[in-house]
Amino acid sequence: MEMSRPSILRTPIILLALCNLSVLAIRLWPWQNAMSLPGNGTSGLDPAIALAAYVGLGFWIGTANEDDSRKSLFSAALLGVVAGLFLVAQVVIAARTAVADPVATVDRLQIGLLACAALVFGIVGLRTAKAGFPAGFSTVCAIWAAMVACLMGVTAVLAETYFGPGLGDSSDSWKDYQGLAIGTPAMQSLVHSLDTIAGFLLIGPLLGAIVGALFASFGKPKHA
Repeated sequence: MEMSRPSILRTPIILLALCNLSVLAIRLWPWQNAMSLPGNGTSGLDPAIALAAYVGLGFWIGTANEDDSRKSLFSAALLGVVAGLFLVAQVVIAARTAVADPVATVDRLQIGLLACAALVFGIVGLRTAKAGFPAGFSTVCAIWAAMVACLMGVTAVLAETYFGPGLGDSSDSWKDYQGLAIGTPAMQSLVHSLDTIAGFLLIGPLLGAIVGALFASFGKPKHA
């Protein structure tokens, strides 16, 4: 029966994507102003479109019927949570560093956290391949893990835009905003956050696919 199939954590992940999309929409209100953001509004539109795509991909991945496949997707989602913790830590550290030094670049610790997240994606691909699944499905599992992790990272970024130290200079990010002349610290922070969100959502699954496929090529099925 449908209800007895193993979970792949699809519903929580879809809800997290919808929650992030709702918070983003609230953050960009009034929406007509978002069209004046850099890139003719793409800074605001890209994250929103990507989050909507995540919802659609969540429903698509949920169409897997075989129990073994769903168990692998569930395992991938759990490892994605682990990778997500690395991304959340990177976001928090980056926000604190930016407050202390606005011109600071990404340090070794942040790079290490991002590398750890990528390594987890590779482990997902390797484990799935060793379980006897083809490289294509192993890559899908790595992408699923990357999606989970990136949604957690996006949640952390959105939280920082509201509660991060030094980011609450104005309750209205659009105040005194003049087109591309991003004059207020609040608006500068918002645009940077939008770019970070888009980076997570667009680059994360691509990285997961590449690393997952690479690691999967080293995996050997349990049964020859």
